[in-house]
Amino acid sequence: MKKELIFTADGSKTLFVPDLKEHYHSIHGALAEAKHVFLKNGLQTISKEQITILEMGFGTGLNTFLSFLSAASDERKIDYTALEVHPLSAELVGAMGYVALLNAQKEASFFKKIHTCPWGSKQLIGAHFSLTKIMQRIEDVSFNKFFDLIYYDAFGPRVQPELWTKIIFSKLYASMNIGGVMVTYCAKGSVKRALKAVGFEVEALEGPPGKREMIRAKKII
Repeated sequence: MKKELIFTADGSKTLFVPDLKEHYHSIHGALAEAKHVFLKNGLQTISKEQITILEMGFGTGLNTFLSFLSAASDERKIDYTALEVHPLSAELVGAMGYVALLNAQKEASFFKKIHTCPWGSKQLIGAHFSLTKIMQRIEDVSFNKFFDLIYYDAFGPRVQPELWTKIIFSKLYASMNIGGVMVTYCAKGSVKRALKAVGFEVEALEGPPGKREMIRAKKII
């Protein structure tokens, strides 16, 4: 499907899919949303020295790169798994300008490796970060590890309602370590109810710019 490059309110870029009338990130700030939802209320709440992360919706690689930078800065190891059925072209990825935006020119080669490394097998991206990219639907994938943290960054329930159901959340719950956390920008009541129904403890937190709330869900038993 056609994708249009647009600027968001904080100066970072995202993609708009006209056929779906959906953006890859918040128009109120792609970078602000990623930092608030997935880092501040996700990664930075995990105290373990070795962390396993699952990302649902690899997309532009922004969440992955931010997590890589965090791992390098904190010197703690992250084993990262990312699901994506429709990878973006190298041209679109390059046009996002994330390396310059994050003043991460020294890490530019790692950003490139995140996007160009082979799919389907674990790849060492840096001393503290490994990445497994999987080109499968979440409905079809079988996980061979348990996760401490899940970034749930799929398109919203209006566009992909099948990804916000008890069936999917039950699969994610089963794939998490006890004490594991799932964070998402979405705060719909139906999503909260589905998460609670499969066993998650659900918190409604302050949302990123432009959104009143976000969700953090925890596996407590």
